[in-house]
Amino acid sequence: MKQKTQVFLLPIGDHYRTRLTHTLEVSQNARTIGKALRLNEDLVEAIALGHDLGHTPFGHAGERALNNVCPCGFKHNEQSVRVVEVLEKQGEGLNLTWEVIDGIRNHKSAGMPATLEGQIVRLSDKIAYVNHDIDDAVRAGIMNEEELPKELRKVLGNSKRERLNTLTHDVIVNSMDKPKICMSEEVREALMELRAYMFTHVYENPLAKGEEDKAIRMVEDLYSYYETHMEKMPEQYLKQLQKGEMPEIAVCDYIAGMTDNFAVKKFEEIFIPQSWKF
Repeated sequence: MKQKTQVFLLPIGDHYRTRLTHTLEVSQNARTIGKALRLNEDLVEAIALGHDLGHTPFGHAGERALNNVCPCGFKHNEQSVRVVEVLEKQGEGLNLTWEVIDGIRNHKSAGMPATLEGQIVRLSDKIAYVNHDIDDAVRAGIMNEEELPKELRKVLGNSKRERLNTLTHDVIVNSMDKPKICMSEEVREALMELRAYMFTHVYENPLAKGEEDKAIRMVEDLYSYYETHMEKMPEQYLKQLQKGEMPEIAVCDYIAGMTDNFAVKKFEEIFIPQSWKF
């Protein structure tokens, strides 16, 4: 996940978040909350570390591309489950508990994990990406923290440190000895408004997403190529076909496992004419 997009495609620089650093920040925040609530920290960490394993190259742009071309559709949370249940250990899968699988599958906004530990990760995911994406957007020159709405800064704080402290403390206080993980209404609404602000000003900003159409076409072209040239895929995926796996699923497995750089490399090898070498 180190070379997989979080927000900015193929960023030049060591300090922009990738899917790996995002995962580590989710895990850190989730374990802090889990420990304070006296819950199963190991379960929290297992869910957090596995929740984004199924992400494609180029982040959600790649996910949309595979969802467009694969007849079965594609969702990164379901692919994360597939990675740990089917693809890991050379196709044998990992021996994980249903609680871990449930937490990975249901970490998106549309889902709701059955365990409190899974609910912590689901909420920590939002807390992490909203805050570190502000960091990256500021570093990229797309926005300044001072531009965040005053009413949100008043509730959440004026810096990343203050926001994380407010959000984490609020979750702990409002979830202690409760049957579900929750936040106060004021802080929850502020977090959702901040998330909406980020969608408008960063996630859908042409400066940040100007190359996404190219990335989508690249992933779609790779899918079309491997759909008709499956023999070009690594042996691991050919073995899945021999076991009776649907061809389109095997192609998605291969492409979803690519990093941004590897996807670009394979695209160049397949579609870009190579210089003649004597």
